[in-house]
Amino acid sequence: MIVYLLALLAVWNLIVFVFYAVDKYKAQHHLWRIPEKVLLAQALLGGGIGALLAGHLCHHKTRKWYFNLSWYLGLLVDAVLLFLIIKFFVN
Repeated sequence: MIVYLLALLAVWNLIVFVFYAVDKYKAQHHLWRIPEKVLLAQALLGGGIGALLAGHLCHHKTRKWYFNLSWYLGLLVDAVLLFLIIKFFVN
């Protein structure tokens, strides 16, 4: 069970990473963008690791303070989720 939960968290963070990378691509090519509220919500709902990595690796949304805040709050959410998974599913 623990493996599935950790895999689910990893896949979610990968999805968030891809969303940020796609939004950066769209910004560079003047295409229809992903709304900021979607990116912020993804980071806060357990995608902090993916959002932070994508933000820094793709150089995307790094100047906006509220994105940085959402990334670090998302990291906190990820840490709490990892703690709860380990606490309740490790014998």
